[in-house]
Amino acid sequence: MLKKYLLVFLVSMIPLIELRGAVPIGLSTLLGDPLPLIPLYIICIIGNMLPVPIIFFFARKVLLWGANKRFIGKFFRFCIEKGEKGGKKLQETAGSGLYFALFLFVGIPLPGTGAWTGTLAASFLDMDFKKSVVAVMAGVVLAGIIMGLASAGVFGAIGAMIS
Repeated sequence: MLKKYLLVFLVSMIPLIELRGAVPIGLSTLLGDPLPLIPLYIICIIGNMLPVPIIFFFARKVLLWGANKRFIGKFFRFCIEKGEKGGKKLQETAGSGLYFALFLFVGIPLPGTGAWTGTLAASFLDMDFKKSVVAVMAGVVLAGIIMGLASAGVFGAIGAMIS
């Protein structure tokens, strides 16, 4: 059981996978019984939020530094483009509700819209750190709820009832 908690904690810290991949792993029978829902969410949220301050304060500087380096430049430029694209998308969509848009950007579990990308976008947009962390954390919680419902088959059951 402890191994599975450690696995979902670590998976929730991985960019692009994050909590969205960790919740289904924790609820699956992979590596034993499914984990209890509330402790699973808490572990996944902590794991997903742990890198956020580091991303906000340092990732942009490191990416800009490494963008023209020989071996890492291509990957770093990809990350910069991802952050800038996410930031532009947020600004275009949000207008004055930028933090609410950040919340939705992180909370709706689509590929490339998690806490890592949202935090990087907030950093590129020079958004307020505390407000950004609150918006990202609320988005992570929403993504966890959506993934938990999807993993439990709720959306499939609703679709079957509607059809």
